[in-house]
Amino acid sequence: MAEAYDPGNIFAKILRGEIPSHCVYEDDAIVAFMDVMPQGAGHTLVVPKAASRNMLDADPATLGPLFAVVQKIAVAVKKAFNADGVTVMQFNEPASGQTVYHLHVHVVPRFEGVPLKPHSGQMEKPEVLAENAGKIRAALGG
Repeated sequence: MAEAYDPGNIFAKILRGEIPSHCVYEDDAIVAFMDVMPQGAGHTLVVPKAASRNMLDADPATLGPLFAVVQKIAVAVKKAFNADGVTVMQFNEPASGQTVYHLHVHVVPRFEGVPLKPHSGQMEKPEVLAENAGKIRAALGG
């Protein structure tokens, strides 16, 4: 049996404005913001506003708008950081590595010969996140 959605998860709190974030994009259905424990410069999370634990229980109508924005953010982070490529990751349930139980997609600019940093639990400095968010917003044209 699937676990119930927990409205107390950190992304739900960010969506409600209870916890601050460095937002780079928002529309009626989706928000994108900087990962506070980035695996690389420009690591961005793309999150639907609709409540779902992950892709396994999401309303299929959520996925089209979500992945349209994932593409938009991927193009923007590649441009903003002059990256060689972009890694897009999405995890479902603990065995896959999911640790926040609100559907989200990781978008990480990548550079030849530079490995991803581990999810160490160490938070990035707010000023670095703000600067990186500004670069992405500029690449998005806003």
